[in-house]
Amino acid sequence: MFRLSAFLLLATLSVASAQDKPTVDPYDQSKVALEVPPPADFKGKVVLLIAGKQSHGPGDHEFFAGTAILMNLLKQTPGVWPVMARDGWPKNEALFDKADSVMFYMDGRQGHPVVQKDMKGDRMDRLQKLMDKGAGWVNLHYAVDYLPQHGKRVLGWMGGYYEPDYSINPHWDAEIRTLPKHPITQGVKPFTLRDEWYYGMRFLEDKKGLTPILQAVPPDNTRNTNYTKSRKGEIETMAWAYDRPNGGRGFGFTGGHFHRNWADENFRRIVVNAILWSAKMDVPDGGAKVEFDPTDLNKNLDRKGKAEFKPILPPTKK
Repeated sequence: MFRLSAFLLLATLSVASAQDKPTVDPYDQSKVALEVPPPADFKGKVVLLIAGKQSHGPGDHEFFAGTAILMNLLKQTPGVWPVMARDGWPKNEALFDKADSVMFYMDGRQGHPVVQKDMKGDRMDRLQKLMDKGAGWVNLHYAVDYLPQHGKRVLGWMGGYYEPDYSINPHWDAEIRTLPKHPITQGVKPFTLRDEWYYGMRFLEDKKGLTPILQAVPPDNTRNTNYTKSRKGEIETMAWAYDRPNGGRGFGFTGGHFHRNWADENFRRIVVNAILWSAKMDVPDGGAKVEFDPTDLNKNLDRKGKAEFKPILPPTKK
């Protein structure tokens, strides 16, 4: 009797264990179409989305999975052809020539793929030619972070950047109470969301062409650089749009540390609207379509260390 009970218990546990396993491998990235150029007769806008290499722990800096989500969101807008590349730089560099806008979601600073030199020379010099043609420039999260010697050039592309020892990068609940009237904010409502919202950006001195998009007042105890300490109690900018003198457009967005935040509709719409705007597309009055299945948060993740699959749930609505 004891042996039978033990057998039944083990069988029950085995079935439960099998049921607990995900039906889709959350780390399988092989089904994401990469570097697929538009057809020769495509007449719309081409957006090049570049995801960085693996970074941080599970659920943080999920650059590949987040960029795959963005690609699927952009496909919901007619006339857009999103092209995704991985590991910080496209294998087929000719894709830049077709791009109406380029987006980088990756690690920054001295490790930023944009600032590297390779066999073809200085990447920033090559990208300057793209900016001179009026292409859009979008940086998400850590990708807005540049050393000053590189940031000086990025100022001309994006109007601002995160400068080490000047800007700051704490985790905090940003309460977005109001939004400016701008194509990027169409269909976006005030919201509160926890992220690693950078602030204290190094902006162009004259601020010409700059429009703050997301602003909030951070806790004063997060102000840990001399510049941010001097601004206690003041409102800070965490996302901004830049109309370049040559007609090109730039957008900096400091959120995107936590992968779970793609489950927030306002978060998604801000980024998608901005990418469309940067490519000089008309953003719909109600904002871009950003329909989303939260189970997609558990797909295309980087395999980081010994972490096992754990569902990433969307933020609880209050």
